[in-house]
Amino acid sequence: MATKAQPGTGEQGARDTTAPTIQTVQRAALILGSFTVGKPHMSLNEITARLGASKATAHRYTKALRAANLLRYDERTSLYSLGPQVLTLATAARAGLPIVAAAEPYMEDLVRRIDETIVLSVWDGESPTVVRSVDNTDHMVRISVRVGSRLDLTSSAQGRIFLTFLPPDQVPVLPRSVRKSPELTEELEAIRQHGLSVNSPAVNGVRTIAAPIFEGDKISGTLAVVGTTATVPDDVKSPMAQALLETARALSQRLGNSDGAPTTD
Repeated sequence: MATKAQPGTGEQGARDTTAPTIQTVQRAALILGSFTVGKPHMSLNEITARLGASKATAHRYTKALRAANLLRYDERTSLYSLGPQVLTLATAARAGLPIVAAAEPYMEDLVRRIDETIVLSVWDGESPTVVRSVDNTDHMVRISVRVGSRLDLTSSAQGRIFLTFLPPDQVPVLPRSVRKSPELTEELEAIRQHGLSVNSPAVNGVRTIAAPIFEGDKISGTLAVVGTTATVPDDVKSPMAQALLETARALSQRLGNSDGAPTTD
């Protein structure tokens, strides 16, 4: 005997039940995703416009996100910013990236070989971000790099590696930066030729050599040696620089790149 389907049952009923939950998650993600490095603070009116809902609805979402420490509210300026829980989630997300687990043994081996701090960075959409650092503890002067640090796009060795190998549409600031700095143009061409970037800021006595890591034919990160100008040579042909390049290419091959280098055509 056939039975009549009851309202709210079956596949259609399941969709009806879950739809509001999905919309809630989508709206919360939209709010959180609206904050960027260039736009770290937003007013309720701006959030309302991004959400495309009423001001009351936007306020309800911001209140819930504040309770979860995902948003912070400054009563002096009446502006919202991302909350501390986002930093915890970001750190956990970066730690779970496949490249981090794959790079670990290569980084530790390189530290043993050259006795300097080794740093792994990935592209976060706007700049290189440090996701793993293996410190050298044997030197009298110890260089330590904080995980989560965001590096300058045009002045850091890691940033210049990404500028060289990322598709142009992912780095909209590149044309302007190149026009403003002939030296940067020459550096990017040199990086493309020998696969390494050397950075020696005069202000702090720290020198960095960075090399690209590829997954397939796309750059997915950079591996860098960080030390003092007294212990890290600025010559890309030095044994230390070549050891870094060799390790980065081996890791790239582990991640699916055929020869540890990008396609250039």
